[in-house]
Amino acid sequence: MNCRLKGKFRIKGLRATNPVAVGDHVTILTDPKEPDEGSITEIEQRHNYIIRKSINLSKESHIIASNLDQAFLIVTLAQPRTSTGFIDRFLVTAEAYHIPVSLVFNKTDIYDKELQSFHERISSLYRGIGYHCYEVSALTGFGLEKLKEDMTDKVTLFSGHSGVGKSALINKIQPELELRTGIISEAHQKGKHTTTFAEMFPLNFGGYIIDTPGIKEFGLVDFEKTEVAERFPEMRELMHLCQFNNCTHVHEPRCAVIQAVKEGRISQSRYHNYISIINDDYFDETDWK
Repeated sequence: MNCRLKGKFRIKGLRATNPVAVGDHVTILTDPKEPDEGSITEIEQRHNYIIRKSINLSKESHIIASNLDQAFLIVTLAQPRTSTGFIDRFLVTAEAYHIPVSLVFNKTDIYDKELQSFHERISSLYRGIGYHCYEVSALTGFGLEKLKEDMTDKVTLFSGHSGVGKSALINKIQPELELRTGIISEAHQKGKHTTTFAEMFPLNFGGYIIDTPGIKEFGLVDFEKTEVAERFPEMRELMHLCQFNNCTHVHEPRCAVIQAVKEGRISQSRYHNYISIINDDYFDETDWK
C-alpha cells in the first residue's frame, strides 16, 4: 500500500529530514475509493531509534531506523577498511539510544596473517568492553548460521560503510531478496553505493532485517559534550572515581579515566576517538542546544 503523511509531524521537537522512518509503527487511514492508497494519521511513540546528522543540512538530523531490537555494524579491515573512529561514533550513538550493537567482521576470507593478527587485536578490544563480535564471510557463507540464529524473531539493523558487504550478507542470509550489490573502487578501496534508502524485509526464519545505505561519516546529533564519556562503557565504570564531578577526562588532575589510559586499562585508540568526538565542530554549534 502506498501511504502519504497527513499533515505535519514533529516527534519530540526533532528537526528531522524524515518524520517517518523505517521501523515506525503508524496508524493508517485507507481510502475506500483507492484500496491501494492510504494516509498516515499518527506515528506511535518510538521505543528507540538510531539517528545521524543529515548529510546536506547541517542543522537537521536523519533518523536511520526505529524500534530496533539490535544493530549489526558491518566492519571490514580491508577492501575497504573501517576505522575505529567510525566504529566508536556508531557505538556512542547506539549507547545513547539503548540499542544493543554487535560488530560483524565480514570478508574474513581475504585475511592473510597480518590481517588475521589485526582482526584478533580489534575484536579482542571490543569484546573486552562488552560488545559481541562475529566473524563472517558473505562470499563463502562462513559464520552465517550463528548470525541467523541471533537474528531470529528480532528486528535487526545492518549498517556500515559502502562496500563492506551489507547487501551481499543479506542475500546470503535470504537469497530470494536478490538485493543489488556493488563493487569496490580499485583506486580508493571504497565501496560504491547500491542501497539508496533504508528498507525493511521480513525474514523467512522469523524477524525483520533493515538494510541501509552505506554511511561515509557518522555525525552526532542531540548530544551534550559532558555526556559523551558516559557512552563509553569502560569510561562510565570509572567516572565516579574522578576528583571532579564535571571532569572532561582531558586535563583534570586525579582523573580516573586518564589514569586508566596510562595504565593500559582503557585503550589508546578508544581514548583518542573520545577526544576526537568531544572536539567535533558539532559542539560549537550552539543553536543545536
